Amino acid sequence: MNKIKNPNMNKSMSKYYNTALLMNQALIELLNKKDFEFITIKEICLKAGVNRSTFYLHYETINDLLTECIENINKNFTQYFSEESQKILSELHTCPKEKLILISPKYLTPYLIYLKQNKIIFNVAVKHANIMNSQKTFNSLNNYVFRPIFERFGINKKEGDYMIAYYISGVTAIVNKWIQNNCEDDIEFITKIIMDCVLKSY
Repeated sequence: MNKIKNPNMNKSMSKYYNTALLMNQALIELLNKKDFEFITIKEICLKAGVNRSTFYLHYETINDLLTECIENINKNFTQYFSEESQKILSELHTCPKEKLILISPKYLTPYLIYLKQNKIIFNVAVKHANIMNSQKTFNSLNNYVFRPIFERFGINKKEGDYMIAYYISGVTAIVNKWIQNNCEDDIEFITKIIMDCVLKSY
């Protein structure tokens, strides 16, 4: 026997989820202007357009909201980059070695487009790297680009980890500078800067 779906339950869950998103966005906007320790529940509620009791239906503390916010950022970023890179990953594993390039516009463009579309989020990640666990997000480039190429060239994991750390640090520094400049330079320019730095170093 099929269960009868309760439309009110779906509406309730949707409203609960949307309210959480509003509070996530409110926290991001506040973090873009001030340090986390100076943000209050009152400010979050005012910016999100919810009352204090609604906040406590979702979270016990602002730290709980921060944790959820970070998880959502990492999840959305990973999903986006994973979907965009399926074809690229296939090519990395199948193309001739002589055509393997450590980094190219094909890899960087979807990555940089996403960062530019979400520059407020990533500006916050740069400003508050200590609480936002930013390195975990930027390290997605490691899993989707560098490691498959290193594996094709037979570079073992131990050696590869040091090499990847070197490249990731450089790429992250360039991206951080770009985000701090409000992504004013176009993606093609930033791609060229990254490629010049990476390709000339190996």
